Amino acid sequence: MTDPRDPSRRDFLAASAISLIGLTRGSESPALRETVHMDGDLLYVGTYTEGTRSDGIYLVRIDRRSGHLRRVGSVDAGANPSFLALHPNGRVLYAVNELEKYKGRATGVVSAFAIEGVAGALTRLNEQPSQGGAPCYVSVDRSGRVVLVANCVGGSIALLPIQPNGALSPAAQVVQHTGKGPNAERQEAPHAHCIVPDPSNRFVLAADLGADRVFVYRLDLDGKSLRHVEGGDAVMRSGAGPRHIAFHPTLPLVFIPNELDSTVATLRFDAERGKLSPLDVRSTLPRGFTGTNYPADIHIAPSGRALYVSNRGHNSIAVFSVAESTGALALDQAVSTEGDWPRNFTLDPSGRWLLVANQRSDSVVVFRRDPDNGRLTPTRQRIAIPSPVCLRFLAPAAKNA
Repeated sequence: MTDPRDPSRRDFLAASAISLIGLTRGSESPALRETVHMDGDLLYVGTYTEGTRSDGIYLVRIDRRSGHLRRVGSVDAGANPSFLALHPNGRVLYAVNELEKYKGRATGVVSAFAIEGVAGALTRLNEQPSQGGAPCYVSVDRSGRVVLVANCVGGSIALLPIQPNGALSPAAQVVQHTGKGPNAERQEAPHAHCIVPDPSNRFVLAADLGADRVFVYRLDLDGKSLRHVEGGDAVMRSGAGPRHIAFHPTLPLVFIPNELDSTVATLRFDAERGKLSPLDVRSTLPRGFTGTNYPADIHIAPSGRALYVSNRGHNSIAVFSVAESTGALALDQAVSTEGDWPRNFTLDPSGRWLLVANQRSDSVVVFRRDPDNGRLTPTRQRIAIPSPVCLRFLAPAAKNA
């Protein structure tokens, strides 16, 4: 997500001071509007709908052999179903409806959808207020008992319990961040941008762009609460603007793309105490580039040997090699995304392809990925989707769960 003062997002949010009136109680079971074919891995695409031609959440299938993409359906999921998360059991999809106001209140919404069979059709379960404006990130704890949400406007995070059928209960806790940074336009207040559980599911990390801080919380699933870990936070470089979070699969490291200074930070994470310690900072841009740029998403390969960051402005994916023993980063590539304003991206379940959502050019583009060194090669595979934001694959194991 981009801060509300970023023109790419301000235009959407200005038109979003409406409720989800279109999702009336009499029509809460939207079905896929096109015939669904069963071959290929399932990909859900979250989008912005305000001021665009988007239908909501799109369902796409990818051919693992060729990387070919085929749109097979779409669902009216309300206004701006931008960011998505899957339940660990693969049977429920959650989406933030990125609004500043909902039914006259200063809050956005989190919606829950049941995933029907191998076709992947979505049926609305319910929605709950996110208890903060412009929710921009949603995740599910590793046990599948709670949903975690980051609200950009106002800078808060929320925990919503999950009911047995996957529907959401009202927020059990809302935590208000504090702090600000030197960028008067973007850091005048806290702006929570990401919230994820750690691999042990004992802690939760929340990156706040406005506060220049990655907050650490202890996750209490029985009490449905988050408790701030005193002394655990990472204080980032002044004006950096931390945005998203990626955990190394084997080393005690966390990687953070910084939106405001075009860097990626490496932090050490003490999983016993829940403490972050900054280690290193590297640029996400090739030498010589002087234009405007805002890093967005970050992912690490399952092998831990390659790290990827999307650059909006430079319109590229930065490919870093990751040292096997230390986790040290080295920029190997900055590959054009063949589109404008790459938001989120993802690796497919086979690890052979990397897909990028180019928000401003209405496209999802496929790159071939070398499994040995992680480097990317352009392909001719792409698909037109209006204002794509978030890409989420339904894992093969989940489809059969």
